[in-house]
Amino acid sequence: MNVAIPTADKQMQAIVEKVRSGERLSREDGEFMYRSDDLLTIGMMANEVNLKKNGRKVYFIENMSLYFTNVCEAHCAFCNFRKDQGDEGAYTLSGPEMIAYVEQHIHPDVREFHIVGGHNPHVPFQYYVDSLKALNERFPEVALKAYTAAEIDFFSRISGLTYKEVLQELIAAGLQSLTGGGAEILSDEYRKKMRVDKADVSQYLEVHRTAHNLGLRTHTTMLYGSVEKKEDRINHMLQLRELQDETNGFQVFIPLSMQPISPKASIRRRNSAFEDLKAIAISRLMLDNFQHIKAYFINIGTQLTQVALTMGASDVHGTMVKERISHAAGALTPEGITREDLIWLIKGAGRIPVERDTFYNEVKVYE
Repeated sequence: MNVAIPTADKQMQAIVEKVRSGERLSREDGEFMYRSDDLLTIGMMANEVNLKKNGRKVYFIENMSLYFTNVCEAHCAFCNFRKDQGDEGAYTLSGPEMIAYVEQHIHPDVREFHIVGGHNPHVPFQYYVDSLKALNERFPEVALKAYTAAEIDFFSRISGLTYKEVLQELIAAGLQSLTGGGAEILSDEYRKKMRVDKADVSQYLEVHRTAHNLGLRTHTTMLYGSVEKKEDRINHMLQLRELQDETNGFQVFIPLSMQPISPKASIRRRNSAFEDLKAIAISRLMLDNFQHIKAYFINIGTQLTQVALTMGASDVHGTMVKERISHAAGALTPEGITREDLIWLIKGAGRIPVERDTFYNEVKVYE
């Protein structure tokens, strides 16, 4: 007896076979998975890929979020962190002021400063160089992962220097890695709709290309869940995959779930858990040349992060002392988490917690 198999099932089975044979997935494969509601099959494939790449290890870092300024010339529609100069709550910290803040909050196990902030046109580029220099001189044992590609483009505009020259000055001041922010969705149409008045798609990619060519290993993100189409998300991943083929400089891809402006916003204003897990699993499958996909607990919560560890994620970020940007936009999660809780979270998903440094070197394995 012949049993007719629905076309969608055939298409999903073809993707399963491609994944298991190590064949690269196409744009059409990615778009089909986004249209599918078969999250379990997509998650199963992502889990298989991740286990081949990373085994049962899940990485985290003891890190601290720092924000030198929230004054910003850009007015991106999704941002509730930025302020104008003179607004209530606007600030621009000097190096000594930031060092005083760090000394109040740091503990001996912090290995990385995660530094981002506003595009403040009221201070010169040298301010941003001196900010890193001050931290590097006071805390030389802590790695500086600082600034987004959009910030590097902004520094280039206010200084008249090329991307390469900007990065070389920052490296001399202590910069060791770039953060992944500023990518949002790599679509000029999206950026126009969401008033992303900062680095465009080609500029974002060129900054990372330049950084990789200078020997920096960087992070990259995707902010999903607003006006973009599912096709835009796949196109976003494909542009990053192409650059990674060229430079191999990205360490990790971080899907960021869009947060509503108010913490009191209804669940209808948030991405569903289904969408969040799908974003992680599909990115694991499409980005075959990335070692790690991050489940960012600040955006999706700790328990969904545990589930994500069985659907392609191999990194849960870090302890994040005092995260502000997602929380300014309405995140309901903790502003940070203890090492003990992170270890419990990872073990609770049946995985092996691994404390890492900025470059994914293993510091301690918690068997």
